[in-house]
Amino acid sequence: MGDVLAGFHAVWEFESDSVLIRYERGIRTPRLFQALGERRIPLSAVEDVTLTPGRRGTVVLRLVPRAGADPLMEAAAGQLKEGSDPYRLVLSADRETLAEYYADELKGLLTGSGPVDRYLVAVPEAPLHFKAADAKASFDGTSVQFRWSWTGASSAKWKAGDQSFPVAGLSGVEWRSPEVFEGHLRLLPREAAAERPAQPDQDPASVVFGLGYGPVHESLPFAAAVLAAVRTRPSSAVPVPARRDPADIAERIRHLGELHQAGLVTDEEFSSKKAELLAEL
Repeated sequence: MGDVLAGFHAVWEFESDSVLIRYERGIRTPRLFQALGERRIPLSAVEDVTLTPGRRGTVVLRLVPRAGADPLMEAAAGQLKEGSDPYRLVLSADRETLAEYYADELKGLLTGSGPVDRYLVAVPEAPLHFKAADAKASFDGTSVQFRWSWTGASSAKWKAGDQSFPVAGLSGVEWRSPEVFEGHLRLLPREAAAERPAQPDQDPASVVFGLGYGPVHESLPFAAAVLAAVRTRPSSAVPVPARRDPADIAERIRHLGELHQAGLVTDEEFSSKKAELLAEL
């Protein structure tokens, strides 16, 4: 088609086999859109195209992604607010006829329907990171790292120590929006622990969100990138553990001692965890 359609917060460029969505930058543009920058949506990843009335004299042109085609939408699991849906293009109502034309043209180019068995839409590239309420989370494309904060992490997480999760050992990701109660990011190991804590604040495979922590535009692309890596990486990869900084080990032992003195860690737990930390040198 080669045409361009500009709406509020985004511009759609129509190509023969895809739609290139370029998101605007600005204080009124949803921060998720700004973080995404642009996305190319193959028409093979689209189930349908809809045109519906919007708010305040607008119409909404929307691509309906096929189930399993986009890791971002799979990670979001229906939790995105309407205004943050990256598949919507909002136009003024006086452009409805033009929007109808493009909707019909796109429908005529669709080639598939139903769920797909592989991702068709690209995800944000690693490295990625964000700050949760109890940790700093980072992802380098092969493993997820959780580094607990001094004040936000629970004693259970401090006892477990900083965590590293190779994607080869994960089966999925659970993202709960920071805009709802008990928002969190939980990694799902392939081999579930026998006594895994039910609450994310007690689970070393989870980080919790809070006011200003784990915002959607940071934590959702992160979750999508990890999910895509989990689904595409062979499970047979064996990671090589990284060496820890001696100064960091010393600081962790010092903080562990404070927890011990405060009665939050037993003598046995203190001795065991201290030995583990020293073994990492």
